[in-house]
Amino acid sequence: MRKILAFMHVSLDGFAAGPQGEMDWIHVDDEIFDYVGDRTSLSDAALYGRVTWEMMEGYWPTAADQPNASKHDIEHARWYNSVQKVVISKSMQGQQKPNTKFIGNDLEREIAEFKRSGEKDVLIFGSPSASHSLMKLDAIDEYWLFVNPILVGAGTSFFSEINGRVKLKLIKTHAFKSGVVCMHYGRDRS
Repeated sequence: MRKILAFMHVSLDGFAAGPQGEMDWIHVDDEIFDYVGDRTSLSDAALYGRVTWEMMEGYWPTAADQPNASKHDIEHARWYNSVQKVVISKSMQGQQKPNTKFIGNDLEREIAEFKRSGEKDVLIFGSPSASHSLMKLDAIDEYWLFVNPILVGAGTSFFSEINGRVKLKLIKTHAFKSGVVCMHYGRDRS
């Protein structure tokens, strides 16, 4: 059965975006791209909210074709174009896109079916609203939090939608030269 892994950049005070939705404080560099790329290559599906999917769809399908494409652009574009994409969006139901499925009318059932439909893990990149929907369903199995060394003070809290306590266990931490720290937690279902 598939596991759902949420990859999220957060501020030290737990925000995924600032008060106006800004994410200009998020630090990403080659070291972080390489670290995430090692994990990305082990999955065959990505899950997004509509807004994040539209952003990704506007860039990744042709990112490798650009004359100044970086190593990361080429590798991630190849991965993005090959994996199944699942988008949580009631407004996009019935649309047809290559290798993309739109869900959301019966999210609990659809996520349960999707998790049973494969062996490799599903990655959520960003998508705070999709993550919130999955948190309400207790469907996220692992959290990969990239904690940025900044206090934002207000905005979109990543953990605003949990239902009660969620017990986690630390799997691994990794500090990057930039000061960003990845904290990898799994669900403790004991």
